[in-house]
Amino acid sequence: MAAEAQGAGVPVIFLMGPTGAGKTAAALWLASRLPLEIVSVDSALVYRGLDIGTAKPEPAERRQAPHHLIDICEPADAYSAARFRADAVAAIEAIVARGRLPLLVGGTGLYFRLLETGITDIPAAPAGVRESLRADLERHGSEALHARLAAVDPASAARIHPHDPQRITRALEVYAAEGRPLSAYFAEAAQAALARPVIKWVLAPGDREGLRRRLAKRFLAMLERGLVNEVSGLLARPGLTPACPALRAVGYREVARHLAGELDRPAMIDAAVTATRQYAKRQYTWCRAEQGATWFDADAQQVADQLMENLKSRANLLDY
Repeated sequence: MAAEAQGAGVPVIFLMGPTGAGKTAAALWLASRLPLEIVSVDSALVYRGLDIGTAKPEPAERRQAPHHLIDICEPADAYSAARFRADAVAAIEAIVARGRLPLLVGGTGLYFRLLETGITDIPAAPAGVRESLRADLERHGSEALHARLAAVDPASAARIHPHDPQRITRALEVYAAEGRPLSAYFAEAAQAALARPVIKWVLAPGDREGLRRRLAKRFLAMLERGLVNEVSGLLARPGLTPACPALRAVGYREVARHLAGELDRPAMIDAAVTATRQYAKRQYTWCRAEQGATWFDADAQQVADQLMENLKSRANLLDY
């Protein structure tokens, strides 16, 4: 925590919001005008090879401004919230040391929350426990495992959506391995909160139906760009299966089911679009719970200017 305390007055900017809201474009616009570096806060962008289905910033976009925490992990590996926090804190401190401002951009609400408030040291579960739970997930589905979680860890079950298999299985892993609920580890808050002021922005379209239409068009565009081939290539890698966390990402799991013969193409498209819309809805819900966040309508013509004006209203920020 000593590193975080160095230059503690320098703020961290959180740019949050639902998928498809235009966060990347807004971040690049700001980075073209301010001494910013972008830190990705996205649980899928960390994986190499997950490009099309994650709407990963293109190489040309990443050359416009320094980006961090993209393509840092193999898709067969697990990437935990604790590892994200450590990686993000290191990136933030390096950015501040270069005399620049850290702009954290993404839609993984849990990562934002744990970066700001801290996270306890949660033990890893033995491989046998993980494999058993993955098999149960394949056989019984996420809702059945969510009910199991509610019986042993109601606090975790209350905050984890029944259709979020990755976090459900992680919570069950901890309980099965340690006999102690995941919520107890969070309650300990073994690490202190981020020792920096935080500016929170939520970029979200006011027209929710318009976003739903855009998300459907975006998935069709991903298919045209070769998403099915991308997933097929990932599944051909040794040790990479549909049960791996990377391929549980929205869009990827539906395409994997299509490739396995479980869904025809129209059913795959319908399932993926529905899952993406549900994910965006959960992101809205998460953002609404964020304390002290300033909301901006992503559909507004001058939204980037509004973000800049918000920064100007904060003393000494633009002189940094």
